[in-house]
This record gives sequence, structure tokens and C-alpha cells, in this order.
Amino acid sequence: METQQETWQNLNGKIFHQPITQLVEEAIIREQNNGYRLKVCVGSDSHVYGDAINYATAVVFIREGKGAFTFIRKQREMQRISIKERMLNEVNKSVEIAYAICSILDTYGVEMEVHADINTDPEFKSNIALKDAMGYILGMGYVFKAKPYAFASSNCADMVV
Repeated sequence: METQQETWQNLNGKIFHQPITQLVEEAIIREQNNGYRLKVCVGSDSHVYGDAINYATAVVFIREGKGAFTFIRKQREMQRISIKERMLNEVNKSVEIAYAICSILDTYGVEMEVHADINTDPEFKSNIALKDAMGYILGMGYVFKAKPYAFASSNCADMVV
């Protein structure tokens, strides 16, 4: 699977060459052995630079009452697309990772949310993709969060994109 071969990093820039499935499972085992209750949030963000679009996908581990840590994947694509298509590409990248890790999370009893960097206010351009994104994420059986509650995409992924 393509997602298994990509490079991930943390917010300090440390590079990980393991597949995201391995990183997630090792993190869950380590954190649960340390007594933490976890929740995972997956979200993506993007920025346009001329003909290039930089994407970042974040897998955020929240330790209940004890902070969080993140794995980030960065990608660059050369294309010109509409805002709606770009927002849905972000959602697709998040769902791809959520799908890859959901069985691991289920095995260890870890909840997951999928965050969309889409504004719920119709005054914002990204709102054009809200209904499609919500339908896709909910249709996959995941918990859906949009702005202002979508911190995995609008804060964590946004920091590195």
C-alpha cells in the first residue's frame, strides 16, 4: 500500500522510516503501558504555491490530561484544481490514513476522529466542500470534525504545510 512506504516525521523534524501502521501500534503500546488513555485524530491541510499544492497529513495522539504528540506526512503535487477539489483531496488523504490505522486502533480500544480543514461558516470558500466531506467521512464510519474543532488539520498539519 502506498501509505506504507512514505516518510513520516514529528513536529521536531525527526524522520521515521517505518510505515504509519507500525508507528501507530508502537506508540499505542508505549503510551498505554505508561498508563495513558489515548484518542487519535487524523487531519490534512494544504497550501497552494503557483502550480504546486503542498499537503500535510497529521496523526495526532492525545493523552487524556497529559498533552499530545503527532506524526506528519508531507506531499507535493503539481496541479491546478478548484478549492472544492483541493478540500476533498485533503479529506481523502486523511481518510486513507484513517483506513490504514483503524483496525490497529480498534484492537487497542483507541477512539479516532477525522478532522476536515473546512469552515462551517458559509462565508468562507472552503465551505463549498463541507457536505461532501462530511458525507464521505461519516459514510466511512468515522467521527467527523470541522473547523473550529478540527485541530489536527487546521493546527497540526497547518504548521508544516
